[in-house]
Amino acid sequence: MIKIEKIKKSFGSLEVLKGIDINIKKGEIVSIVGASGAGKTTLLQVVGTLLKPNSGNIFINNIDIASLTEKKLAKFRNTNIGFVFQFHQLLPEFTALENVCIPAFISNISKKEAEDKAKDILHFLSLDNRLYHKPSELSGGEQQRVAVARAIINNPSVILADEPSGNLDSKNKKELHNLFFSLRDEYNQTIVIVTHNKELSEMSDRILTIKDGVILN
Repeated sequence: MIKIEKIKKSFGSLEVLKGIDINIKKGEIVSIVGASGAGKTTLLQVVGTLLKPNSGNIFINNIDIASLTEKKLAKFRNTNIGFVFQFHQLLPEFTALENVCIPAFISNISKKEAEDKAKDILHFLSLDNRLYHKPSELSGGEQQRVAVARAIINNPSVILADEPSGNLDSKNKKELHNLFFSLRDEYNQTIVIVTHNKELSEMSDRILTIKDGVILN
């Protein structure tokens, strides 16, 4: 599903990723752990095509990311990759339902089809009674579940999560952690999670440790 070969990434003279090689199978849940500054988020952003590596190759679903034009890359990202961040980044002026629909609208899915699909996902996430609430009217856990719904509206093959439970209390952390496994079972998605949370990483199928820009295991 994801093949990463000899990825290097520098910011000026600072070399953050120093030749990363990873293979991740379809339907696998992989956690990337390591100290702050080790390169975890940079790696996730490179895999998510948000950052270009200085060298190396990335293949997602056997597609060579480097071969795509900017326009094709943007379309590929919107339809194949879902992002979940520590800060949910919901648009405050829109309802939960509207926030979830945004990636579908970008993909030119009709309003009715997008809303029907969003409602199905929000039902799966036990948010039926929060469809028309704005983010300020939702709890932290509810906001993060809306962010997850937004990430999967286009049925992406890959979900990339960066410290997804970092801002949640222990109860909501546990619910979110279990949610990732429910998503994998329901939609067969491949999930890569950057986390400092020991409980979440130990639930994963595999843990990759990054240190000083290199994968240790």
